[in-house]
Amino acid sequence: MKILKTLLVTAAVSVAMMATAQAETKKIALVVKALGIGFFEAANKGAQEAAKELGDVEVIYTGPTTTTAEGQIEVINALIAQKVDAIAVSANDTNALVPALKKAMDRGIKVISWDSGVAPEGRSMHLNPSSNPLIGNMIIKLAADNLPEGGDVAVLSATATSTNQNVWIEEMNKVLPNYKGINVVATVYGDDLADKSYRETQGLIQSHPNLKAIIAPTSVGIVAAAQAVTDAGKIGQINVTGLGLPSEMAGHVKSGASKSFAIWNPIDLGYSATMIANDLIGGAEAKPGAELKMGRMGVVKLDDKNEGAMADPFIYDAKNVEEFAKIF
Repeated sequence: MKILKTLLVTAAVSVAMMATAQAETKKIALVVKALGIGFFEAANKGAQEAAKELGDVEVIYTGPTTTTAEGQIEVINALIAQKVDAIAVSANDTNALVPALKKAMDRGIKVISWDSGVAPEGRSMHLNPSSNPLIGNMIIKLAADNLPEGGDVAVLSATATSTNQNVWIEEMNKVLPNYKGINVVATVYGDDLADKSYRETQGLIQSHPNLKAIIAPTSVGIVAAAQAVTDAGKIGQINVTGLGLPSEMAGHVKSGASKSFAIWNPIDLGYSATMIANDLIGGAEAKPGAELKMGRMGVVKLDDKNEGAMADPFIYDAKNVEEFAKIF
């Protein structure tokens, strides 16, 4: 009887230990380009929403203080040491993060990129906020729609190495012939820093007296450009457009510095990245043709590069920007 009791107790303890192990909280790190940027803070809200919905997930929101690959590498190495279950990163550099992320994957950590991609060897899949061709077309269309007779347009991007901005500008240039009379006269880089983006915009205004529009496919750059145009007394002469946050752009739309802009919902983006990371932790495989779960956002289907698009870009203007400004 004593032996039987001992076996039953041992079995009960084993079952309890297994249940505890199964109930252990999964740690998903959301690594952003830099802390203190509204777009990424909104993405964190979505990630925390996903964690709450899943119940057994803790999201670690982290990133460097400046938009550098070196800063992100330090963060990634610290996360490897913490033995997180997954890393979801918006990259400052396509290739520079690869060695650190490969080390993470070698340790059994699931790695995905979102928003701004990592080279394929450094992640299992990449979540684009939208499709690159759609975004590229959208940013030039936003400028062209308000220039029926054409005109000079300039681009204010983030860093020269920023994966997503470079791809969007490349896609924009592919469809540029579809917009007759639109002439892209310059592309400059503000490094996703407000003060540098402001100065670069001032330089564009001084160097190109016939400038009609500035396209900034970055949430930091578009605000800085709109402020620079306002301060230069160029509202009504130069339209600032691109990708931005409603909460940061509502005032500039109201003033007329920006007639319209676009963005996907960063809350949805952070939510989707977290849900995908959780799906991979649970055993889903990232491979061409696979459909990975994104919770309320449905599923993302991977292409032959293990990339997928979350949703179409959405246009914000005077009719709707105030409503969305209350959200993000």
